[in-house]
Amino acid sequence: MSLLIQKSGISTTVQDLGRNGFRSFGINPNGAMDKTAVRLINILLGNNETEPVLEMHFPAPKFLFVESVTIALGGGNFGAEIDGEEIGSWRCVAVKKGNVLSFVQKKIGNRGYLSVKGGFQIENWLGSASTNLKAKIGGLEGRNLQKNDRLYFKLKTNIEFQKPDYRISKSIIPPYRSLPKVRVVAGSELGKLTAESRMNFFEGNFKVRNESDRMGFRLHGENLYLGERLEMLSSAVDFGTIQLLPDGQMVILMADHQTTGGYPRLAHIAEVDLPLVAQLGSNDQVNFELITIAEAEDLIMRREKDLNLLRIACSFKNARKF
Repeated sequence: MSLLIQKSGISTTVQDLGRNGFRSFGINPNGAMDKTAVRLINILLGNNETEPVLEMHFPAPKFLFVESVTIALGGGNFGAEIDGEEIGSWRCVAVKKGNVLSFVQKKIGNRGYLSVKGGFQIENWLGSASTNLKAKIGGLEGRNLQKNDRLYFKLKTNIEFQKPDYRISKSIIPPYRSLPKVRVVAGSELGKLTAESRMNFFEGNFKVRNESDRMGFRLHGENLYLGERLEMLSSAVDFGTIQLLPDGQMVILMADHQTTGGYPRLAHIAEVDLPLVAQLGSNDQVNFELITIAEAEDLIMRREKDLNLLRIACSFKNARKF
């Protein structure tokens, strides 16, 4: 009950929804960059939403399935094929023993996710299987996956080998694109920007720089300036906090973000739009739209309602073995 990595990809790690509850000890949450994609494919398979998945970048790995299993792919679309036949994303796929899963073309997005029915057998650290590459802990020995690594499944599944008959509706898949308009709520120091800088923040496009990583996406655009010099104490930050750096450029804190920061917090990305940012890559661009906290809360409530409806629908489908 396992799969074997025949060819390693670029930065493939085990991730889940994160390691929460330990920030007071300086332990960052980690977890998948696109948590919505993880939740969607786990729900589709009838898994607990917190089951670990594989987070992949392109060029992606090649997998040999040592045992039969049902899988689902989500997030970035890397042109997945089983033994040369395209299978697509956001659907359940029955994979036979001996099949090879490969990825031949990046079509959209920069982070793809693979989940298996029942989940992977990964040891937890502080309640999470997520890989912390800097601390070298979690996931598989705290590192990127390599050729000849083997990942075991929790369950042995009975599979009726037939073409999958259902998939996730496009209406609840995040609208990934290379230039998304991302909704944000005001940060504590947004009002400290000069009038011109505030206008540039909401009217300009900002490019993701090459030195971006899972800790933060560094942006390049018009320099932004504060109206006065600030002396700030470090305070709590979160996934999606947008900070102003001393050089006038910005950084968006991502899944491996630090627990506190001392730079001005201009805005916080609405949770519902975090997947759009998570799928950006080098030289992609982003722009921002200001909304209220009440509007951000309404958006996330609507998304949770959609996920709950999906969960109910999939529970009926998964009541029969596949």
